[in-house]
Amino acid sequence: MTAAITGRCFCGAIHYETSAPPLTVRACWCRDCQYLSSGNASVNAIFRVDTVSITGEPARYVSTANSGNTMTRCFCDQCGTQMFAYSSARSDVMVIRVGTMDDRELVRPGGFIWTASAPNWAFIDREMPCFEGQPPPAGR
Repeated sequence: MTAAITGRCFCGAIHYETSAPPLTVRACWCRDCQYLSSGNASVNAIFRVDTVSITGEPARYVSTANSGNTMTRCFCDQCGTQMFAYSSARSDVMVIRVGTMDDRELVRPGGFIWTASAPNWAFIDREMPCFEGQPPPAGR
């Protein structure tokens, strides 16, 4: 991929940019992501931390995920947009919420995770890789 991936929060207080391709892109049906995505799956692109530059200071919320990992979720404290997440299990990578990307056509999910937590009406393409829970680490 040669095009830069850029994005921002809804109000524009926080911006990011990377020219690196994502390690993976997944739709996550864990219960936490359903809360954060108003009941749907969260579509997440995973990047190496050292390839992403962030302008602005996101607020942080720390909690324990179903995987047992400590998650730091970052959001704009002005408009509330969920933007990034970091796991204690992988300090070298970060999640960027695909909905914050300026051009959401640059990436697409390559699979579904935490499908066991999805409601019965959820869209899950079973022809793609699917994991009932936590998948193997991306980019290893």
